[in-house]
Amino acid sequence: MGKRIAESRGEVELSAAILQYFADHAAEFLAPKPFKSAMGDAHLEFSPLGVLLSIQPWNYPYYQLARFVGPHLMSGNVMLLKHAPGVPQCAVAFEKVLKDAGVPVGVYTNLFLSNDQAGALIDDPRVKAIALTGSERAGVALASRAGKNLKKSTMELGGSDALIVLDDADLDHTVAMAVLGRFGNNGQTCIGAKRFIVVESMLDKFLPRFVAAAKELKLGDPLDESVTLGPLSSDGALQLILRQINDATSHGAKVLLGGNRVGTVGAFLEPTVLTGLTPDNPAYKQEFFGPVALIFPAKDEAEAIAIANDSPFGLGGGGLLHRH
Repeated sequence: MGKRIAESRGEVELSAAILQYFADHAAEFLAPKPFKSAMGDAHLEFSPLGVLLSIQPWNYPYYQLARFVGPHLMSGNVMLLKHAPGVPQCAVAFEKVLKDAGVPVGVYTNLFLSNDQAGALIDDPRVKAIALTGSERAGVALASRAGKNLKKSTMELGGSDALIVLDDADLDHTVAMAVLGRFGNNGQTCIGAKRFIVVESMLDKFLPRFVAAAKELKLGDPLDESVTLGPLSSDGALQLILRQINDATSHGAKVLLGGNRVGTVGAFLEPTVLTGLTPDNPAYKQEFFGPVALIFPAKDEAEAIAIANDSPFGLGGGGLLHRH
C-alpha cells in the first residue's frame, strides 16, 4: 500500500509488541474480579463470545490485525478475518506468523471474500459479533446488518481530526508535529491531523513555516530510505482525492501548495495545503485521506474549539500549545 520502509518496520515492531502485551497480561486480565453487591457475594468473569468476523483496512495492514487478534486470541475467541483487497500478501503473512507460533488451525482464518460475501456472513448464526475499521459507507452497511441480527458490532470509521495551534505554541515543535501528523503514512491515517485550526495571532508565523516544511518532503519510492513521502495506496485513492481538491477549489478554496499528481507511474500526489474553506464548501466537513492539509484561521481559542467541534467526525484530535 506504499508505506515507507521505516514506517513499515515500526508497524511490524508495534504489532509484535501488542501481541506480546496481551500474552504477558492474559492471566491478569482474565482473572475473575470481585464485584460489590448488596444482594450477596458476586464476581465478574470473562468468557469468549465465540466466532468473530473482522473486516480490516489496508492503511496499517499488520497493526490493524494485531490490535484485533491480541485481545481476542487471549480471551479464547475464534476469528474470521476479511482483510482489505489491496494487501493480500500481508493477510497471508500474518496468518503464517500465527500458525508458525502454534495457534491451532481454525482459530484464525483469512477469508478472501467480496463485500457481499462478508455481509452475508453476518447473517450466519455461528458468527456472534462483527468488528469493522473502514469507511462510513461500509459502516452503514455492516452496522445495519448487524442490528437486524441483534449482534454486537464495533465500528471505527472516518476521521477529520483537528490540530489546534494557540498563541503560545512552540513553533519549532508545532511545525514538526504538524508535518508528522498530516504526512505520516503518506497522509493515510484515520487519526492523523487533517484540519489545522490556527488562532489569527499565530497564522502568519505558523503557516509559512508549515508550507515550507511540507514543500521539503521528498516524494518517491517508499523502499528508498531517504524518501519522506510515498504514494497513495492506489490509483483509485489518488483519483478520489484529486476530485476532492478540485471540488474544494471550485467552491472557493485556495491551494497554497501542491494539489497535483506527480508523474504517471505510481499514485503520487504533491504535498498539498488548502485554505479559504468556508462552511458552505463541501470540503469543510470531508475527510481527505492523503497528503492534504486544511487550514482554518480562528479569532481566538473559543472560536478554534467551535471550528474543531463543527464536524461529523469524532475520532480524535490534539492541540499544540506551551502553557505552564
